[in-house]
Amino acid sequence: SNKRSVTLDLKDDKHREVFGDLVTKCDVLVENFASGVLERLGYTYDTLSNINSQIIFARLKGFGTYGPYSGYKSFDPVAQAAGGAMAVTGIPGGPPLKPGPNIGDSGTGLHGVVGILAAIIQRQATGKGQVLEVSMQDAVVSLSRASMSTYSDTGEPPARRGPRTPGRAGAGIYKCAPGGPDDYVYVLAMSQRRNIWEDFMNAIGREDLCNSEIFDNPNKNSEEIDLVIEDWTTKNTKQEAMSVLGDAGIPCGAVLNARDIYNNEHLQQRDMIVDIEHPDRGEFQLLGCPIKLSDSVAEITTPPLLGQHTKEILSEVLGYTEDRIKSVID
Repeated sequence: SNKRSVTLDLKDDKHREVFGDLVTKCDVLVENFASGVLERLGYTYDTLSNINSQIIFARLKGFGTYGPYSGYKSFDPVAQAAGGAMAVTGIPGGPPLKPGPNIGDSGTGLHGVVGILAAIIQRQATGKGQVLEVSMQDAVVSLSRASMSTYSDTGEPPARRGPRTPGRAGAGIYKCAPGGPDDYVYVLAMSQRRNIWEDFMNAIGREDLCNSEIFDNPNKNSEEIDLVIEDWTTKNTKQEAMSVLGDAGIPCGAVLNARDIYNNEHLQQRDMIVDIEHPDRGEFQLLGCPIKLSDSVAEITTPPLLGQHTKEILSEVLGYTEDRIKSVID
């Protein structure tokens, strides 16, 4: 969404001329072709900066443009494997698992945006553009830094821990009613402070346990405490559990699937679910923008069809006449 689509054949001389004209008008050029594609087409930072010395050339690659893996192809799951995310995801004794979200793709894009913004600020001081590069592997490694710190501290790779933190009371995922595949709530009480556990027990109607000795050392008694928690959660829906515990100041989150997300009142009020009209698909819902700016509301527009805005861009941005546009497109 929020893009305009232009199609060009960079092996066609007319289209290469259009591409060059676009480079003169643009602040940033972002590419994520396979390694060597742009070079074979004759485009390097030197050739681009000769056209526009202020151009920022952002290269988002699987494994980067240098290093032993630089010629290898990558997709999101490959980056998650090679970036360390899979190794720490799964249950103890089980195989590595791929995290559900596309952190290899999205994480690379987010790091790329940070780099672009930094390059724009630098350009304000120097008047020159530059090349920035983000590899998918590097991005996933960066996002995995918390788990990587275990190796720095102990010299051993962190073990897969599953949905609960072993030896930590009130830290993990708990079954909820009515027992469906996504009927769980994640709780992160994980405190040695008795008053936290008193608030917890009061919230779930177990005032009789507020003075229990099990909370003298919660982590030592984590299995017993987890049984108490799950005895309560299994009698409540995940939304009920989140509401009760959240109101009591206990960090928690219902495990929301896609249907839950799209119908979530909180997300709807925060404009994270928006209605879109698409020229082919018709009306449907799309996820909104998580960044909320007080003076610059981000309106979500429909994803474009391939090449939908070619004529529009050539006219508005490049100032091409109708005849020239026809000569390029035809």
